[in-house]
Amino acid sequence: MNPFLQYLNDLFAKRNLLHKDALFNGLEEAHQLLSLMVKEGKVPGLAITVMREGTVLLQKGYGYADLEMQIPIDPRNTLLRTASVSKPIAATALAIMLSEQTIDLDVSFYDYVPYFPKKNHDFTLRQLAGHTAGIRGYKGMEYRLNQPFSIKEGIEVFKADELLFEPGTDYHYNSYDWVLVSLAMQEASGVPFPDYVKEKVLLPLGMRNTFTEMDVLERLSGTAHLPMATFYSKSQLGFKVAAPVNNFFKLAGGGYLSTSEDIAKLGQAYLQGKIADKEVVSQFLEAQEVNGIATYYGLGWQVSQDSSGRPFYGHVGNGVGGYSNFFVYSKEQMVFAIMVNCTDPKVQETLDRAIGLLINIESGSKSV
Repeated sequence: MNPFLQYLNDLFAKRNLLHKDALFNGLEEAHQLLSLMVKEGKVPGLAITVMREGTVLLQKGYGYADLEMQIPIDPRNTLLRTASVSKPIAATALAIMLSEQTIDLDVSFYDYVPYFPKKNHDFTLRQLAGHTAGIRGYKGMEYRLNQPFSIKEGIEVFKADELLFEPGTDYHYNSYDWVLVSLAMQEASGVPFPDYVKEKVLLPLGMRNTFTEMDVLERLSGTAHLPMATFYSKSQLGFKVAAPVNNFFKLAGGGYLSTSEDIAKLGQAYLQGKIADKEVVSQFLEAQEVNGIATYYGLGWQVSQDSSGRPFYGHVGNGVGGYSNFFVYSKEQMVFAIMVNCTDPKVQETLDRAIGLLINIESGSKSV
């Protein structure tokens, strides 16, 4: 039997579903779209986990974690770069810290990090988290730095530059904002940022396959083995191994490694209200406004609508050797976690189509 048909048969055996034909056909169509991306050489590998109402609807790997070794991608175990999907992970830790009253989003950033060079204007953690503080983004090849900077050392890259605008008057998306947020969190709590995230977010939510690259390297130097994907970039000639990078200092903005299953767990925890006080979480999932115009960004979360007008929160991530989609649809009670082991493969339109198919078929196929 075709492996995907066997997957569907197993899925239906586990769940009592209405409208099985529609669900079967929709899943098959989405599967064909994702399979075609691999077959046509658009991605080396892709992991997807889709949940509805707390139940896995689709969880599958397409293509390879390593092309040369022909190692298949496993959505439960293959470690891929989350890129900017790291921001919702960090934002979750920040929301917990805010609930614990360890940190204040609206006081001066310098209250926590007095050694950061003074700028023409003061700014807050709320402005940093929502990208309205005026901190610049990458210059030149900074996005592919391969230096073992700590978070504190990493600010040397951009700390001398002036703000792009007066805080609160404009929006400029970048990862350095979250380097500063994570540094302030570290100073406020007295706990290294990676340790705080692990203790407060990863372990409580069962995200046991989410790591820093330093974690992975330490384990590889010992006896433990972690199934990390090979990371690729794409050219006209095909895929090549991506340039080496060290993302540790920008861990909060784009440095975590994870699996599609773990990222889906994070989204499900939000749907189930497991993170922090509702009033606190709502601040993170509400789109900010600048001069009365929506930024479509909350605090560490994109907050928007898809092409069909369905509201969602989540994040798209793109970094060296990794591309990711993480979307939470509250009304539909659905979570999508999609990860690719390649720098921006230009497949967002196809991913959007697959997501739309899965949402549409599930609207008529409730579990009973």
